[in-house]
Amino acid sequence: MDCHRHFLPNEARGTQLKTRTSVKPVNEELVEDKSKDLQVSGDSIRRRFLQFYASRGHKVLPSASLVPEDPTVLLTIAGMLQFKPIFLGKVSRLVPCAATAQRCIRTNDVENVGRTARHHTFFEMLGNFSFGDYFKREAIKWAWELTTIEFGLPANKLWISIYEEDDEAFAIWHDEVGVPVERIKRMGEDDNFWTSGITGPCGPCSEIYYDFQPEKGHSDVDLGDDTRFMEFYNLVFMQYNKKDDGSLEPLKQKNIDTGLGLERMARILQKVPNNYETDLIYPIIQKASELAHVTYETADAQSKTSLKIIGDHMRAIVYLISDGVVPSNIGRGYIVRRLIRRVVRTGRLLGIKGDGKGNTDGAFTPHIAEKVIALSSHIDEDVKGRTGRILEELKREELRFVQTLERGEKLLEEMLADALASAKEDGRFPCLAGKDAFLLYDTYGFPVEITTEVAQERGVVVDMKGFDIEMDNQRRQSQAAHNAVKLEVGEGADIMENISDTEFLGYDMLSAKAIVESLIVNGKSVLQVSEGHDVEVLLNRTPFYAESGGQIGDHGFIYISEGENRGNVVMEVKDVQKSAGSIFVHKGTIKQGVLEVGREVEAEVDARLRQGAKVHHTATHLLQSALRRIIGQETSQAGSLVAFDRLRFDFNYHRPLADTEILQIEELINGWIGDAVLLQTKVMPLAEAKSAGAIAMFGEKYGEEVRVVEVPGVSMELCGGTHVFNTSEIRGFKVISEQGIASGVRRIEAVAGDAFIEYVNARDYHMKRLCTMLKVKAEDVTTRVENLVEDLRLARNEISNLREKTAVFKASSIANKAFVVGTSKEIRVLVEYMDDTDADSLKGAAEFLMDNLQDPAAIVLGSCPGEGKVSLVAAFTPSVVDLGVQARNFIGPIAKLCGGGGGGRPNFAQAGGRKPENLLNALENARSELVRILSEKAS
Repeated sequence: MDCHRHFLPNEARGTQLKTRTSVKPVNEELVEDKSKDLQVSGDSIRRRFLQFYASRGHKVLPSASLVPEDPTVLLTIAGMLQFKPIFLGKVSRLVPCAATAQRCIRTNDVENVGRTARHHTFFEMLGNFSFGDYFKREAIKWAWELTTIEFGLPANKLWISIYEEDDEAFAIWHDEVGVPVERIKRMGEDDNFWTSGITGPCGPCSEIYYDFQPEKGHSDVDLGDDTRFMEFYNLVFMQYNKKDDGSLEPLKQKNIDTGLGLERMARILQKVPNNYETDLIYPIIQKASELAHVTYETADAQSKTSLKIIGDHMRAIVYLISDGVVPSNIGRGYIVRRLIRRVVRTGRLLGIKGDGKGNTDGAFTPHIAEKVIALSSHIDEDVKGRTGRILEELKREELRFVQTLERGEKLLEEMLADALASAKEDGRFPCLAGKDAFLLYDTYGFPVEITTEVAQERGVVVDMKGFDIEMDNQRRQSQAAHNAVKLEVGEGADIMENISDTEFLGYDMLSAKAIVESLIVNGKSVLQVSEGHDVEVLLNRTPFYAESGGQIGDHGFIYISEGENRGNVVMEVKDVQKSAGSIFVHKGTIKQGVLEVGREVEAEVDARLRQGAKVHHTATHLLQSALRRIIGQETSQAGSLVAFDRLRFDFNYHRPLADTEILQIEELINGWIGDAVLLQTKVMPLAEAKSAGAIAMFGEKYGEEVRVVEVPGVSMELCGGTHVFNTSEIRGFKVISEQGIASGVRRIEAVAGDAFIEYVNARDYHMKRLCTMLKVKAEDVTTRVENLVEDLRLARNEISNLREKTAVFKASSIANKAFVVGTSKEIRVLVEYMDDTDADSLKGAAEFLMDNLQDPAAIVLGSCPGEGKVSLVAAFTPSVVDLGVQARNFIGPIAKLCGGGGGGRPNFAQAGGRKPENLLNALENARSELVRILSEKAS
């Protein structure tokens, strides 16, 4: 087996190979429950799992980030996700088999969290994986050995499920492992046949269940009975590829993908009634209990559920924020925001006020997060270093949400008042609509329990059936979006299958001879490509940098080699991307001639553009270092772009940078540039680089060996990009913008090198023109412009005043056109067209006429202040409003006739429109409607 050949010393190999075939059939009479004699902390279970598989040749790999590279899922939802490219054959395996403890997030069953014994949003999946190495027999036997010997679970409490047609798995479990037939359950495709999607890798699976009530025997057993059974280990035998027509074909490389739930195994070994009471979560629950001034052991069922929700969600929140996800209204950020809001509203339901320690204006989530962080050492060692940012983000988000909750409380009061009023009119029992209760829950974070309680106090029932319908709709949408990892084996994988990784030469040279390995047109492999066609070219070696780490791919040319001389340009390269791991794909257009597979060519990078990328990449490193020094070490990268003519750097920070801070950053960076510091690059083990203080790039995935780029005394980062040799090559640095792009995320755009010179020259040109136009020196431009702006403001105010006076004059001249409507109450009515009067002046004219005509009066005025514009105003005195005639209701239909709309107060409303040609007819309609309505009301 490859696992053993690669990882075990010779003297150990024989012993381990014997282990593979030495699992003896179970004698259940001799089996004892040895788990009580073992150290069973959650950390020890994780450690022992990894050690178990490491001793059997598996390479122990670190957990991937919760932010996956896979664009088909928002978050890392399974242990196998980081290995998806290997399972698809798009990336060559680096090791034959591996073991991981993967942090995962799933929110499709969030409503079950705290209510069942096993549902979580955050959990750890312990997994062992084989990439074409061992298969079903070894996977089953090792899983049994781990479970019964390493963890000491009694064999008579273990049940096995298999796919109903998987006779091979049945034979291994029964004949070789010795599990009795009555404890092996054959199950259908829905339960025990794993698929990644409509097409792609798939295969049967087998699961190990723990029986909490073995005394109930073997008859009429349902493994789905959560009160008796819990699945804790799932073995997927990835052996088929599902084609478009639904047929199955054997995979060329059979794989193993397993998952053992850490929290579930901890529950079994620690002998607690649910996952929440294990040492992985219970300390967090205890902290929440302390802030709520309750004791978990004596709390009622609802309070226990609330504490479990907080314990679970806080783990998810802390690790998501640590991995760079900040609360927002879209994507991953929305998931974090929803979880935080759920914790806050649940805390309020428990009675936590403020920070839970006496400060009613404070936040309590940071105090609980401190406990999560204290437990993080063996889960993710980087979390503690990000403590400040995590706590600050939580505090800011909680305090912001508390304000939203208070708005929800006010909205609830309005909804209840409307429900009571409607019920009184209709003679029905007052009821709050389910969609309204869901709006309060989903948008304002208002617990439906609180909504129900408050409603009952007011004598209103809540339509819980309608609420449940809305909840189910949202849950289905969530499950559709987040509950599957999609794998597809396409033609691209076949094209890349026989292509070796591209040798990258671009750190040391910009031109190199190479062989054309493959040509791809429209996703299909071809032998030659002629002039005018777009093509993707795979070379055996290249000086071209492929886009990664935020740096865009090189541009340049590919020439036909003619002996020692360079031939004609054949292809212009406009982009370079990585595919299937380290295969470089050169994308461009054939300019002349024909390019053929197997032909020797010369690949040449555009030196000027490469220099631009190098300058901006090194400047990005300097920018990150400067930010950490000026605004604090807690700030971290959240994304970047390194282009030929600019850089973009996204970072986590809660407020805009002050002008003085930007100036300090620029001065610091330009100082480092002026110091002419020589850069140092070296390759070293990842652990050594991290211990030396190297900063990892956001969202990047690293192998065991990493490239470290250091500007001595300034920065040290893990980076595979291209950089200058000396900071003096950067020449200069300038921030051109700083703005917020999401909640808690800022973006800086800047220029360096030639782009910096061009930027400065352009600004200098415009400044000289301003100086010439304003007839002042450069240092006096600001003062001169401020004076001009003030002069303009005064002139505009004067013009506005003149327009208002003109409008009032016009109004005074038409006041005598008012006519009287009504018999019991004489109401003066005036509806007139006022030419091109602007909206503000029209308002002033209406206010003048209200005073002039006195109460009771109803006034409607219209004008055309510009091309394609209509302005309308309706002003009704108090006596008219008392009759039930409101300006805001009256003006809408009139404005609609002019292609617009509007609104306002009962006594005064404004509107606009886009059809001036309809205004006169609209005013005539307004006059008729006013006469009709007021005649009825005042007769």
